[in-house]
Amino acid sequence: MTASERIDQMIEDLTDWRGKTLASLRKSILAADSEIIEEWKWMGSPVWSRDGIIAVGNAHKGKVKLTFMYGAQLPDPDKLFNTGFEGNVRRAIDLFEGDKINDRALKALIHAAIELNQAKSSKTAKKPAKKAAAGARATAKKKA
Repeated sequence: MTASERIDQMIEDLTDWRGKTLASLRKSILAADSEIIEEWKWMGSPVWSRDGIIAVGNAHKGKVKLTFMYGAQLPDPDKLFNTGFEGNVRRAIDLFEGDKINDRALKALIHAAIELNQAKSSKTAKKPAKKAAAGARATAKKKA
């Protein structure tokens, strides 16, 4: 079963408003960027990624939570984040029955998360090059 199939099954199994809410969030996330991929992690959490994790969605007893892995670093001019402020890394959006999300603002957050992931990826890609150069210098010293 693929990750997308598992997410389909999870949404189908949530027969109340949480399934509809999670499906709506998923639709908005996937519509934000065509290169976003769906993953299934931590034994039961839908994850959306592009160049790194963007967000994790979970249905809890009385809410649906969308957690952005690096939300603390993202601009949120529309104040979508409403929880997770105690930490320095993650931020989340808790949605309760009847809540509606600002689709435009959510897509802006997703785009910002992708840009952050890409910036982190380019920094990470440079580190091995530095290590390789250091390793090459060390090898050259040994030979000399």
